[in-house]
Amino acid sequence: MAEGIQPYESALDAIPGAHPYPRSSRYHDAEIGVHTAADATEHRYTKRRLLPPLGAQETEEHVVGAGERPDLLGQRLFGDPGQWWQIADANPVLDPRELTDEPGRVVDVPLPGGFPQGGRRA
Repeated sequence: MAEGIQPYESALDAIPGAHPYPRSSRYHDAEIGVHTAADATEHRYTKRRLLPPLGAQETEEHVVGAGERPDLLGQRLFGDPGQWWQIADANPVLDPRELTDEPGRVVDVPLPGGFPQGGRRA
């Protein structure tokens, strides 16, 4: 990286009130809250993301093959391994490894615009 140029994520730290997550993050659209402690110190936190369930017309099915991982699916389906979270968001799993731990498992993949504030799929 050229000297003196900060990556997007680091540059945001210098901007008061800037959103702390990069545009490709699942938390980019999440609301940021501020908690004021008893000593008047402010603490920023990310509010919980609540996603509506996707309907069948908003997803396509993918059958997991042997050796697949969430990051590999993100790369193949969205062009970015960091976008695995879109698949996790569309499926009822707590641990993203559950998506691909069993070959033959059918997982839902969101279509473009499937979630509100769409446009996440590359």
